[in-house]
Amino acid sequence: MNYTLELNTQESGSNLIFNTIKFDTFKVNIIERYTGKMNFNPKLCEVIFKLRTLDDEIIKRRDGNLRVKIKDDKFDTYQQLSKVLNSYDYKNKLINRKEADQNYIHFMLSLIIFNYELN
Repeated sequence: MNYTLELNTQESGSNLIFNTIKFDTFKVNIIERYTGKMNFNPKLCEVIFKLRTLDDEIIKRRDGNLRVKIKDDKFDTYQQLSKVLNSYDYKNKLINRKEADQNYIHFMLSLIIFNYELN
C-alpha cells in the first residue's frame, strides 16, 4: 500500500501540530496537543486521529464515534515514535528514515484496524 507522510503542519503560536498520512483510498489526520512553550521543551499531552476519505468525508468508527484518542501504553508508544520523527538524526538523515516512517505507519495502521471497519 502506497502512502505519503506529511509531518508537522503547524500554525504560528499554536500548541497543536497536524500530521497527515495519505494512503491510496483514505487519509489519517493526526492532531497532537502540547503543553508548555513550543520553542522550548514542549510536552505532548494528547493525540487524536480521524480517518477520512480522499474527498474529506469523515469515516465513522465501529462504535459510531468520529475520532480516536490515543491513551495509556499506546500513547507512550506513539510518543516514542513521534520523538524519532522529530529528532535531529531523522531530520538530518543520520538514521534510516524509511524504517522510522514505516514503524510510525505500522503503529497507526494497527490503531486504525482496531478501531475502524474498513471495507
